[in-house]
Amino acid sequence: MRYDLVIFDNDGVLVDSEPIANRILAAYLTELGHATSYEDSLRDYMGAAVHRIHDLVLERTGQQLPTEFDDTLHARTFEAFDRELQPIKGAVELLEQLVAEGVSYCVASSGSHERIRVGHRRTGLDEWFEDEWIFSSDDVGKGKPAPDLFLHAARSMGVAPERCVVIEDSPRGIQAATAAGMDVYALTSLTPRDRLTGATGRFDSLSELPGLLA
Repeated sequence: MRYDLVIFDNDGVLVDSEPIANRILAAYLTELGHATSYEDSLRDYMGAAVHRIHDLVLERTGQQLPTEFDDTLHARTFEAFDRELQPIKGAVELLEQLVAEGVSYCVASSGSHERIRVGHRRTGLDEWFEDEWIFSSDDVGKGKPAPDLFLHAARSMGVAPERCVVIEDSPRGIQAATAAGMDVYALTSLTPRDRLTGATGRFDSLSELPGLLA
């Protein structure tokens, strides 16, 4: 493999959380009077930190979301994760291959540390990640599409940005990786290919990835 570090996005790349989380988010925003479809949620919020929801609702409506919004959203999301969450097909096999080849990897997600760990425990991926290999937008001043999170992950793992490759599934993630000076490969399972422009390459299944990174 021609990279020293593989940096994974989490939601939609390792765990099948995006359909669940965006369904919950769309329903909650609609309940609060901000009509949002599942498709709207994917387009506007997929790959972003939770502060974007507050910012966009305020920008569009002039209204603040309630102070309990984050806690309620997280509680509803985690409850649904406990019932429904699964690893992305091929994730375990890919991690097994990286370990066998001695390639370092980590997670850099817009989600909170709690969300990442809840998802990993529910899907069994927690056994593949040491705590120091998990990075969240909580750790930096600016989340995606700013490069800060990916640069923080690379620095913490001791690898130069140009020796890193990012695995993403959202336009914001692609922008962040590109701004960090890293190659980025985009999984097309939820986002149309024409919205994933700027990626080094695009792929439909994690089983394709080793061949792309070789």
